[in-house]
Amino acid sequence: MAFAGIKVIQPLALHASSSDPYNRAAKSIATPSPFLGSTRTLRINQSLPIALSRPASSIVAAVSDVFKEKKLKSTSDLLLTKEEGLEVYEDMILGRAFEDMCAQMYYRGKMFGFVHLYNGQEAVSSGFIKLLKKEDSVVSTYRDHVHALSKGVPARAVMSELFGKKTGCCRGQGGSMHMFSAEHNVLGGFAFIGEGIPVATGAAFSSKYRREVLKQADCDHVTLAFFGDGTCNNGQFFECLNMAALWKLPIIFVVENNLWAIGMSHLRSTSDPEIWKKGPAFGMPGVHVDGMDVLKVREVAKEAIGRARRGEGPTLVECETYRFRGHSLADPDELRDPAEKARYAARDPITGLKKYLIENKLATEADLKAIEKKIDEVVEEAVEFADESPAPSRSQLLENVFADPRGFGIGPDGSYRCEDPKFTEGTAQLCFDVEMKNLMLNMHLQG
Repeated sequence: MAFAGIKVIQPLALHASSSDPYNRAAKSIATPSPFLGSTRTLRINQSLPIALSRPASSIVAAVSDVFKEKKLKSTSDLLLTKEEGLEVYEDMILGRAFEDMCAQMYYRGKMFGFVHLYNGQEAVSSGFIKLLKKEDSVVSTYRDHVHALSKGVPARAVMSELFGKKTGCCRGQGGSMHMFSAEHNVLGGFAFIGEGIPVATGAAFSSKYRREVLKQADCDHVTLAFFGDGTCNNGQFFECLNMAALWKLPIIFVVENNLWAIGMSHLRSTSDPEIWKKGPAFGMPGVHVDGMDVLKVREVAKEAIGRARRGEGPTLVECETYRFRGHSLADPDELRDPAEKARYAARDPITGLKKYLIENKLATEADLKAIEKKIDEVVEEAVEFADESPAPSRSQLLENVFADPRGFGIGPDGSYRCEDPKFTEGTAQLCFDVEMKNLMLNMHLQG
C-alpha cells in the first residue's frame, strides 16, 4: 500500500540523536500540501523559512515524507499483524455500528439532549487508543462515545448512559456528552470546547510526578487529549501546550480536524489553518496526518506515544478527518458542500482498512463478515440491556453535585428532600407569581 508523506515540524536539538525517527529531517522547509478537503490553496509563503524565538541550544527544522511510498512485498513490510488488523477493524466497526444505532434510538425518543456522532472519524480513535495500555488516560469532547468504546468501556454501559439509565458508566448522570469511567481511565467527555485539555494536562502531570517525585519507576503512563479544530483558537489550548512542553509532560494533543466547527469552516476561522505548525512554537513536534487512514494514524501514534512514554515530552498531532453526519443529530447538515461530503465518503476509513487487510492476505471476506455479525449482536444486546435497565432513583439527584448537600437537598434528619412528596409543592405557583410580578413591572415601566 502506498503512503503519501506526512508533514512533521519540530524543534531539533543541535546534538539530536540520528536514531530518533522525528530527527531524520530535511534541513530545509518542504513545500506543504493543501488540506485534503479544502477547495482553495492555503495562504502560505513557501519561500519563507520558519524562524521562531527559541533558545540558542535548539533550531527548528521540517520533516517531510517521514513515511515514503513503498510496495509491500513481504510480511516484514506490513504495517500491522493479522491480530492487530482484526482488532482495529473490529473496533472501527463497533464505533460505526454503535453510532448508527444511536441515531435510530435518538429518533425513537430513547435519548435526550444533543447527541454528536463520530461516523467517519473512526481511524483517529482506533489508530491512537488501541495502542494504549489500560493505565493510560483518555480525555474526550462531546463527541465521546467511540473514544470510550475504543478504551474498553462496554457497549452496554455506554448505551445505558445514553438512555439515562442507572447501569450507565456514569449511572445515568452524564449522558451523551459526559462519558466517564475510572476503571478504564476515561477521564470524561466535556461539553464545552477546550474544557478537557487542562484536565488531560493535569493527568499527564500526575504521571510525571508519580514517576519522578514519588519514585514509582513503573509509572510510564501517557495521556491522550482529543479535541477539534474549533478548540485550537481557545486559550486553554495554548496555555496547556506551553505547560506540557515546559515540564515535558507525557501527553499527546490529538486534534480531530474535521474541517468544520459546527457550521463554521476551519479555513474561514483561523489565520493559519495548519494547526500542526503550532507545536514547535512551544517546543514540541507538530505532525499532520491523514486521519481517514488508520494505518497512517497508527504510525504517527506509535511515535508520539513512544516519545511520551520514554519521557521525551508532548506531541501535537493534527488528524485531518471528516464527520459523515451533521454536527449533532439536531443538525440538518445543510451548510457543507455536497461535493465535499461525497469526496470524503469515498475515502471511508473502514473501507480502506478492509481493502488493505484483504489485499495483504491478513483477513478474508469471511473473517470480516464474522466480525461485523458479532458487532451487530453486541450493539443489539446493548440496546436491549439499556432499555430494560432501571432509571436512577430520585435520591441520586444530588450525588456528585455538592461536596456536602446538607441544606441544599438533604433535610435535618438526613433524608433526601426530593423523596418528600411535598418537595415540589408550590413550585408552579411560585413561578407563576414571579412571572406576574415581572409582567406588572414591565407594564409599569412602559407607562
